Amino acid sequence: MKQTLAAFALCSVALPALADEPVIENATARQSGNSWTFSVTLSHPDTGWDHYADGWRVLDMTGNELDLRVLAHPHEQEQPFTRSLNGVQIPEGTTQVQIQARCLVDGWGQDTYTLALP
Repeated sequence: MKQTLAAFALCSVALPALADEPVIENATARQSGNSWTFSVTLSHPDTGWDHYADGWRVLDMTGNELDLRVLAHPHEQEQPFTRSLNGVQIPEGTTQVQIQARCLVDGWGQDTYTLALP
């Protein structure tokens, strides 16, 4: 009986919910002169200032950060949403990059979005 009560008590304790990481729904790149403009569409279950997608970055294919777009506020009522980053310097000869999104609470997402450069 004690074991049953202990098991019930353990199962009824509220555990923290695992948050969904930001999902990159789409990304585009456009070259203008010597730099690039990236537009990235993200979705994330933003709940307010305490938990929202707060950035995305452009990485080369070995994981080196080329540039970072900080998202300064939650997008609770705007999902998915698209934000751009101008003036990104891409090394000569690069044919594809990765995009990785970040959440204020959970940090960088595990998944990256591979984008072929036009």
